[in-house]
Amino acid sequence: MDERFEYLEHTADARFRAYGKTLEETFENAAFAMFNVMIDTNSVENKVSQEIELSSEDIEALLFNWLSELLFVFEVETMVFGNFIVDRIEEDNGGCRIYAKATGEEIDLSRHKFDTEVKAATYNGMKVEKTPQGWMIQATVDT
Repeated sequence: MDERFEYLEHTADARFRAYGKTLEETFENAAFAMFNVMIDTNSVENKVSQEIELSSEDIEALLFNWLSELLFVFEVETMVFGNFIVDRIEEDNGGCRIYAKATGEEIDLSRHKFDTEVKAATYNGMKVEKTPQGWMIQATVDT
Protein backbone atom coordinates (compact mmCIF):
# COMPACT_ATOMS: atom_id res chain seq x y z
CA MET A 1 0.00 0.00 0.00
CA ASP A 2 1.17 3.51 -0.82
CA GLU A 3 1.46 5.32 2.52
CA ARG A 4 0.41 8.61 0.92
CA PHE A 5 -3.13 7.44 0.16
CA GLU A 6 -5.53 4.50 0.13
CA TYR A 7 -8.68 3.71 -1.81
CA LEU A 8 -11.93 2.93 -0.01
CA GLU A 9 -14.91 0.88 -1.13
CA HIS A 10 -17.58 2.96 -2.84
CA THR A 11 -20.51 1.77 -4.95
CA ALA A 12 -20.15 3.90 -8.07
CA ASP A 13 -17.39 6.45 -7.64
CA ALA A 14 -13.78 6.46 -6.41
CA ARG A 15 -13.24 7.36 -2.75
CA PHE A 16 -9.83 7.75 -1.17
CA ARG A 17 -8.06 8.92 1.94
CA ALA A 18 -4.85 10.90 1.66
CA TYR A 19 -2.41 11.38 4.51
CA GLY A 20 0.40 13.77 5.33
CA LYS A 21 2.39 15.31 8.13
CA THR A 22 1.25 18.77 7.03
CA LEU A 23 -1.94 20.04 5.42
CA GLU A 24 0.10 20.94 2.32
CA GLU A 25 1.51 17.42 1.99
CA THR A 26 -1.97 15.98 2.43
CA PHE A 27 -3.35 18.16 -0.39
CA GLU A 28 -0.45 16.96 -2.59
CA ASN A 29 -1.28 13.34 -1.79
CA ALA A 30 -4.98 13.88 -2.50
CA ALA A 31 -4.01 15.08 -5.98
CA PHE A 32 -1.78 11.99 -6.44
CA ALA A 33 -4.65 9.75 -5.36
CA MET A 34 -7.08 11.37 -7.80
CA PHE A 35 -4.67 11.17 -10.75
CA ASN A 36 -3.76 7.56 -9.91
CA VAL A 37 -7.43 6.67 -10.39
CA MET A 38 -6.95 7.71 -14.03
CA ILE A 39 -3.33 6.86 -14.80
CA ASP A 40 -0.14 5.49 -13.28
CA THR A 41 1.53 8.77 -12.34
CA ASN A 42 4.94 7.05 -12.50
CA SER A 43 4.60 7.15 -16.31
CA VAL A 44 4.39 10.96 -16.32
CA GLU A 45 7.52 13.02 -16.98
CA ASN A 46 7.93 16.40 -15.31
CA LYS A 47 8.32 18.58 -18.41
CA VAL A 48 5.86 21.44 -17.81
CA SER A 49 4.70 23.23 -14.66
CA GLN A 50 1.30 24.75 -13.98
CA GLU A 51 1.11 27.34 -11.19
CA ILE A 52 -2.16 27.17 -9.27
CA GLU A 53 -3.46 29.76 -6.82
CA LEU A 54 -7.01 29.42 -5.52
CA SER A 55 -9.16 30.99 -2.82
CA SER A 56 -12.20 29.48 -1.10
CA GLU A 57 -14.48 30.17 1.84
CA ASP A 58 -13.27 27.15 3.87
CA ILE A 59 -10.85 24.23 3.75
CA GLU A 60 -13.33 21.73 2.26
CA ALA A 61 -14.19 24.16 -0.54
CA LEU A 62 -10.47 24.68 -1.12
CA LEU A 63 -9.95 20.93 -1.49
CA PHE A 64 -12.90 20.71 -3.89
CA ASN A 65 -11.56 23.65 -5.94
CA TRP A 66 -8.00 22.23 -5.93
CA LEU A 67 -9.10 18.86 -7.32
CA SER A 68 -11.53 20.54 -9.76
CA GLU A 69 -8.85 22.90 -11.09
CA LEU A 70 -6.46 20.01 -11.70
CA LEU A 71 -9.19 18.16 -13.62
CA PHE A 72 -9.99 21.31 -15.61
CA VAL A 73 -6.36 21.71 -16.72
CA PHE A 74 -6.20 17.97 -17.49
CA GLU A 75 -9.28 18.16 -19.72
CA VAL A 76 -8.88 21.57 -21.37
CA GLU A 77 -5.11 21.73 -21.82
CA THR A 78 -4.68 17.94 -22.23
CA MET A 79 -2.07 17.88 -19.47
CA VAL A 80 -1.41 14.93 -17.20
CA PHE A 81 0.33 15.52 -13.89
CA GLY A 82 2.65 13.30 -11.92
CA ASN A 83 4.02 15.69 -9.32
CA PHE A 84 2.30 18.17 -7.02
CA ILE A 85 3.95 20.74 -4.77
CA VAL A 86 1.80 22.78 -2.42
CA ASP A 87 3.97 25.67 -1.28
CA ARG A 88 1.50 26.84 1.32
CA ILE A 89 -2.09 26.91 2.44
CA GLU A 90 -3.24 29.99 4.30
CA GLU A 91 -6.33 30.14 6.51
CA ASP A 92 -7.80 33.30 8.01
CA ASN A 93 -11.16 34.93 8.66
CA GLY A 94 -11.51 35.67 4.94
CA GLY A 95 -11.25 32.03 3.94
CA CYS A 96 -8.46 29.80 2.64
CA ARG A 97 -5.86 30.10 -0.11
CA ILE A 98 -3.59 27.57 -1.77
CA TYR A 99 -0.36 28.31 -3.63
CA ALA A 100 0.79 25.26 -5.56
CA LYS A 101 2.42 23.85 -8.66
CA ALA A 102 1.57 20.74 -10.66
CA THR A 103 4.15 19.32 -13.04
CA GLY A 104 3.69 16.88 -15.85
CA GLU A 105 3.39 16.81 -19.61
CA GLU A 106 0.98 16.79 -22.51
CA ILE A 107 -0.98 13.58 -22.83
CA ASP A 108 0.80 11.05 -25.03
CA LEU A 109 -1.54 8.12 -25.71
CA SER A 110 1.38 5.95 -26.84
CA ARG A 111 2.83 6.14 -23.29
CA HIS A 112 -0.04 7.13 -20.99
CA LYS A 113 -2.48 4.30 -20.41
CA PHE A 114 -5.71 5.55 -18.88
CA ASP A 115 -7.79 3.44 -16.52
CA THR A 116 -10.89 5.08 -15.06
CA GLU A 117 -12.20 8.45 -16.20
CA VAL A 118 -12.64 10.97 -13.39
CA LYS A 119 -15.46 13.33 -14.31
CA ALA A 120 -15.53 15.63 -11.28
CA ALA A 121 -14.62 16.16 -7.65
CA THR A 122 -17.55 15.97 -5.22
CA TYR A 123 -18.37 16.98 -1.66
CA ASN A 124 -19.77 13.48 -0.97
CA GLY A 125 -18.11 12.13 2.18
CA MET A 126 -15.46 14.87 2.12
CA LYS A 127 -13.36 15.29 5.26
CA VAL A 128 -10.28 17.34 6.09
CA GLU A 129 -9.13 16.41 9.59
CA LYS A 130 -6.17 16.96 11.88
CA THR A 131 -4.98 13.63 13.30
CA PRO A 132 -2.35 12.64 15.89
CA GLN A 133 -0.04 11.71 12.96
CA GLY A 134 -0.69 14.88 10.93
CA TRP A 135 -3.62 15.29 8.54
CA MET A 136 -6.17 13.11 6.71
CA ILE A 137 -8.31 14.00 3.71
CA GLN A 138 -11.19 11.85 2.53
CA ALA A 139 -12.55 12.67 -0.91
CA THR A 140 -14.81 11.14 -3.53
CA VAL A 141 -14.52 11.73 -7.26
CA ASP A 142 -17.25 11.02 -9.79
CA THR A 143 -16.16 8.32 -12.24
